[in-house]
Amino acid sequence: MTDSVKKWYVVRAIGGQENKVKTYIENEIARLGMTDYVDRVLVPSEKVIQVRNGKKINKERVYFPGYVMIEANLSGELPHIIKSIPGVIGFLGEVKGGDPVPMRKSEINRMLGKVDELSVQNDNVAIPFIVGETVKVIDGPFNGFDGTIEKINEEKRKLEVMVKIFGRKTPLELSYMQVEKIS
Repeated sequence: MTDSVKKWYVVRAIGGQENKVKTYIENEIARLGMTDYVDRVLVPSEKVIQVRNGKKINKERVYFPGYVMIEANLSGELPHIIKSIPGVIGFLGEVKGGDPVPMRKSEINRMLGKVDELSVQNDNVAIPFIVGETVKVIDGPFNGFDGTIEKINEEKRKLEVMVKIFGRKTPLELSYMQVEKIS
């Protein structure tokens, strides 16, 4: 191996199968004894908390759907081996029949910085509500009342819901867990 410089490349994968493709690539490289050529296979993802039926569910969402990053020295048969892996469409930026194009240093730094930032910031809640939506209060003294969302306070994770009580509209400040969508 004359050129041992490893560069980052983007492998296009079938959407929703990024982690499966990552595992396939790692297994195939290990099976062929080519681990010297590949340093890292990365699927940038972020942790999000979704609220379903009043329960918090931690999920990991792929940050760049359809793409797997790979740090490798693509020489010899390696590009063909990677392209032949199930779920792999090809390399990003390659001309038909040409060589895969490595990522620029600025793109790599931005991508790796984003991955680090996402791994630290884990309480990123996907807000399941929108202003103007009708919700049902499922917890607290106003349990059973229906109301309309007036404001969403992301920092406090609270909703301002306008509820009709005794014929008068009354604003209530409720947490995401105290209401549910009316379908």
